[in-house]
Amino acid sequence: MINLKDITKTYMMGDISLQVLKGISLDIKEGDFMSIIGPSGSGKSTLMNILGCLDTPTTGEYYLDGREISNYKPNELSKIRNEKIGFIFQKFNLLPKLTAFENVELPLIYRGEKTNIRKDLVEEALDSVGLKDRMKHNPTELSGGQQQRVAIARALVGNPPILLADEPTGNLDTKSGREVLNIIERLNHKGKTIIVITHDLEVAEISKIKITIRDGLITGGGH
Repeated sequence: MINLKDITKTYMMGDISLQVLKGISLDIKEGDFMSIIGPSGSGKSTLMNILGCLDTPTTGEYYLDGREISNYKPNELSKIRNEKIGFIFQKFNLLPKLTAFENVELPLIYRGEKTNIRKDLVEEALDSVGLKDRMKHNPTELSGGQQQRVAIARALVGNPPILLADEPTGNLDTKSGREVLNIIERLNHKGKTIIVITHDLEVAEISKIKITIRDGLITGGGH
């Protein structure tokens, strides 16, 4: 499903070049549940941005479903993100003035789905995370755990094959974090390919494959 070949990423800071990724090669198969573990500054967030088509590599090749996409234009990458990848962020990234329903509906609006189809898909997604009864509430009226479950519903609503989670329990208490991880595990059992970026070994423990990244290089783990 995903194949990275010798991916590097260099940022220019004035006259200074900073190489964050130094040759990452990685295979992710359909249905995998992979955690990418590393300390702050290891390059894991940059790797996540490249995997999620939010950024492009400086050199190397990125194959997604057999297509080489490392040189795609922003609008082409945006289309891939909308169709293939659901994102779950540490800070939830919900719009505060929209209800849970409206937050989850956004990807479908971008995709141009009809209103009646959107309604059914949004209700189904919120039901799958146990929040159908809270869909008219704004994020400020929900607990952290509930907000993250809304974010998961938003990631799921377009039925993408890949879910990319960045520190999904980082802002949650232990109980809420466990509930979110249970949902992510359940989604993997249903066939979703899950990639979790984390520095938390407890979160990584639930994944089937663990990759360690340090100083821009993979230092351990894999299939």
